[in-house]
Amino acid sequence: MTGKRVYVGMSGGVDSSVTAALLVERGYDVTGVYMKNWSRDLPGMKCPWAEDLADAKRVAVQLGIDFKVFDFENEYRHKVVDYMIDEYKKGRTPNPDVMCNQEVKFKLFLDAALEDGADMIATGHYARIITRDDLAYLQMALDANKDQTYFLYRVSGEALKRVLFPIGEYTKPQVRDMAKERNLFTASKKDSQGICFVGQIGIRDFLRQYVEEKAGNIIDKKSGKIIGVHEGAIFYTIGQRHGLNVGGGLPYYVIGKNMDLNEVYVTTDLNDGALWSNQIRLIDIHWINSHPKASQYKIRVRHRAPLIMASLDYSNDGLNLSLENSDRQVASGQSVVIYDGDICLGGGIVV
Repeated sequence: MTGKRVYVGMSGGVDSSVTAALLVERGYDVTGVYMKNWSRDLPGMKCPWAEDLADAKRVAVQLGIDFKVFDFENEYRHKVVDYMIDEYKKGRTPNPDVMCNQEVKFKLFLDAALEDGADMIATGHYARIITRDDLAYLQMALDANKDQTYFLYRVSGEALKRVLFPIGEYTKPQVRDMAKERNLFTASKKDSQGICFVGQIGIRDFLRQYVEEKAGNIIDKKSGKIIGVHEGAIFYTIGQRHGLNVGGGLPYYVIGKNMDLNEVYVTTDLNDGALWSNQIRLIDIHWINSHPKASQYKIRVRHRAPLIMASLDYSNDGLNLSLENSDRQVASGQSVVIYDGDICLGGGIVV
């Protein structure tokens, strides 16, 4: 692969910095690219994009590689941010990281890089790619705790043929050590938290900038009594415990909400049927390569959740999953991802 021209998505973090360093050492012709996806400041929160850009530039200088900025802000707002806000308004709980990977990193970035002369792209994701019979398969990372295939399940197999994930073969501590050994500027930089494109801010604080807070009742499902007041049903999701501000006694869990009435329904009963289910209905199905043939696979219902066995029942417009044992209810709008061993096959969106 020596001489192959690779554009590396450099976010200003340690993972993408080590990704670029490893590719340089392996003989690739590397160009660093910062994707400018979001630059808007929010009340009490300065968007870190300028600092991240500066950090990415510093590492590029250290490595002696070319550096570019791709501005995707308009497309990002439409394809990721607007999508997320619309989903929350419908009472659903979307995953913006999944949409970011599908629409931006492995579509917009890939297309722009190839058009600019790249042969491939690379990112600092914890995942691996294996190729068999001219097909590219998405494989779980060596570091199971950091594995990010859950967020990558909507990337196409064709795109994966043009992608490299160098750090998928290492653990996070090893990546940190490699950054320190190379004296990379970002070696001790903390990992970003919060929303994928904003930084250190929670989803509720972000949504407040786009939706009006509207007080409504918190209702105990069993008694039917009003036990508190919330700031808007849009801010709550199934299974949520924190942020209800209902004092005293056993903890309450959100088991439902009515967007039209702006009501949130809760219970203290952890065995309530609304919190558990052995049936999941998926729509908007995406397979990385071909439609899988078997009727049973392991699934992951949320990031870092253990893999559990499920039976698949295909229908024209979706996929029904039957679990061996009841599991915590998955909020509408979230993703369930399907695996064959350590190979990510694809998945879908919960109805």
